[in-house]
Amino acid sequence: MRVALFEPEIAGNVGAVLRLGACLGAAVDLIEPLGFAWDDRRVRRTAMDYIDHVVIARHDGFDAFRTAIGARRLVLFTTKATHSAYDFGFDADDVLLFGKESAGVPADVAAGCDQRVRLPIRPEVRSMNLATAVALALGEALRQTNGLPGEG
Repeated sequence: MRVALFEPEIAGNVGAVLRLGACLGAAVDLIEPLGFAWDDRRVRRTAMDYIDHVVIARHDGFDAFRTAIGARRLVLFTTKATHSAYDFGFDADDVLLFGKESAGVPADVAAGCDQRVRLPIRPEVRSMNLATAVALALGEALRQTNGLPGEG
């Protein structure tokens, strides 16, 4: 299982996702451009020494990323989807894609994904924090595929 972040803008969110990936054994793909300098100490401050325990791949745009993951199924998490992630059947080799904090993904990127799902939220709010959404989604995907550490 992999997590991919499309043009993330907030270093702290990326650091939190890297720490999550380290804890749950999921590689993290970063699709550039990033909204911050990669050497930003805020990434390491949030990820702490966990950054040394996660596989990180950086990609020069969506096309390069799509080529790198090959035939793996790309599952986009978007507030625009109608299908709940909790009613979706994940595969162990899925790549879970999340858009940038301010705008999600553009239409052409959404069209390049194999599936679109959403995390259910109350109608009076717009979206969850990126790192929180990744934690919920990755936890559910790993639970379904018996991929949680120490289980299965």
